[in-house]
Amino acid sequence: MKPLLGFSRLIDTITENIGKAVGWLILVAVLVSAGNAVIRKVFNMSSNAWLEAQWYLFGAAFMFAAAYTLSQNEHIRIDVIYGSFSRRVQHWIDLFGHVFFLMPFVVLMLYYLVPYVRMSYVSGEVSSSAGGLIIWPAKAILLIGFVLLALQGVSEIIKKIAIMTGNMEDPSPYVPTHAPLDEAPEVRS
Repeated sequence: MKPLLGFSRLIDTITENIGKAVGWLILVAVLVSAGNAVIRKVFNMSSNAWLEAQWYLFGAAFMFAAAYTLSQNEHIRIDVIYGSFSRRVQHWIDLFGHVFFLMPFVVLMLYYLVPYVRMSYVSGEVSSSAGGLIIWPAKAILLIGFVLLALQGVSEIIKKIAIMTGNMEDPSPYVPTHAPLDEAPEVRS
C-alpha cells in the first residue's frame, strides 16, 4: 500500500500545484475581457480572437481546476443524505461513486477526446468566426483536464481504500455543512 500512497501523494502534489496556478488564468481572462470591452467601446473595434481567447482561458480554468476540486473534497454531493450516514458509510459511498461513476465517465471521455483532439490538430481546424483562433488548443484543454481528473480519481480511490483498511488517517473528516444551522443559537443577556 505504501507505493500506492506515494503515487497518490505525487498526483495530489501535481493537482494542487496546477489547481493553485489556475487562479491566475481567471485574472488573465478578466483582463482580456476588460481590455476587449474597453477597445470595443473606445475605438469601436472588436476582435473574435480576443473573445475566443477569453473563452479558452475560462475553459482552461474550469477544466484544470476540476481535479483540484476533487482533491479538496469540494465536489458536489447531496449533503442532506450523505451527512446522515456514519463516516465509514460515507467512505463507501465515495469509493463506490469514484469507481462506478467518476472513473467510467472519465475513461469514456478520454476514449472519445483523444481522436477528437488529434483530428482537430492534424487538420489544423480553425474557428469559423472571422479572425478566430485555431481550435485544437481548446480541445486539448478538454483532454488535459480529463487526464488530470482521471489521475486524481485514481488518487482518491487509493486514499479511500487506505483509509478504510486503516493504512491512512482520514485527511478530511466530514463536518456537515449545515451543522451550525442545527444548533440553537445562544441567547445573551
